[in-house]
Amino acid sequence: MAPDIRDIEVIAPNLKRRLSGVTATIVRLVPLQARMIGIAATGPGLPPHVPHVTLSRLFLMPRDRVRVWHARRNTEMLLGLMLKHVLRRRLRLLFTSASQRKHTGYTRWLIGRMDGVIATSRKTAAYLERGAEVILHGIDTEAFSRPEDRAALRRKLGLPKDQVILGCYGRIRAQKGTDAFVEAALALLPGRPGVTALVMGRATEGHDGFLTGLKEKVATAGLADRIRFLPEVPVHEIADWYRVLDLYVAPQRWEGFGLTPIEAMACAVPVVATRVGAFEEIVTEETGALVAPGDIPALAAAVAPFLDDAEMRARAGAASLKRVRQAFRIEDEAAAIVALYRRLLAGESW
Repeated sequence: MAPDIRDIEVIAPNLKRRLSGVTATIVRLVPLQARMIGIAATGPGLPPHVPHVTLSRLFLMPRDRVRVWHARRNTEMLLGLMLKHVLRRRLRLLFTSASQRKHTGYTRWLIGRMDGVIATSRKTAAYLERGAEVILHGIDTEAFSRPEDRAALRRKLGLPKDQVILGCYGRIRAQKGTDAFVEAALALLPGRPGVTALVMGRATEGHDGFLTGLKEKVATAGLADRIRFLPEVPVHEIADWYRVLDLYVAPQRWEGFGLTPIEAMACAVPVVATRVGAFEEIVTEETGALVAPGDIPALAAAVAPFLDDAEMRARAGAASLKRVRQAFRIEDEAAAIVALYRRLLAGESW
């Protein structure tokens, strides 16, 4: 879908062909924002339903109006600066930061030349050396929703109907804490024959040995039938895998933001998470529990009460669903960002 470049008020570059969290954010947001403002993405690997223009057309942009350039990577900030200061395009430069670590001097230099900055959490904002608007990510609360018939869905997916099921989804690597989840499950499941744990995701290049080691540890413990390793599923199928859960665990050691707790909560599933990314701004005492990253005994201790108390799970699940619908709708995220676009187009900086 290629809009007329003369109608474009905002450009959202995606200068990375391989799928990433940034790419997924652009794919989720731009079609919604296109209903509110003239916006187009640009770059490789974008699906057809996302309004986009080719990179080559950017160099032919007319200078008839000011436009917003919304970068989410260093390369995109740099290209925006070149378009503005070398090719003299009339751009207002906006950057979204998700990083929770000290920026390099080069990145600080780039950020310092932006007209506006968004931080995806308060923790992220604390690492910036300039003011930023904090806008938390949201999700599609129609795509992620409470199951109509959990038992039937479990049968369909080949899962036990009467077991308590906890899950951990995403990339399989130490950073994501997959080993912490497995170690906690190894501690908890032997005394709880009615519990099954699911590990779903993909070990990318360089992490195959890590996954193999986890599987071997589970097999040695005699729990291969109850701590199950499942392959990654397509994006359009993942909501069903949240709906079958009684508890979701997000054991990351480091995270930029982290959408999986929100996705689980939108399906009325309570969450035990580590204090990384935006998890402290997502998970509350009513919706689950928070522990320090890498503290496996604390993780197991936080998970245990949810495995043993169905009423506790039901209360936390209902609170989770309510919280997501009130605070983490993608429509609200899209509208908040569009409001910033309009401020930049009006000449405001921050």
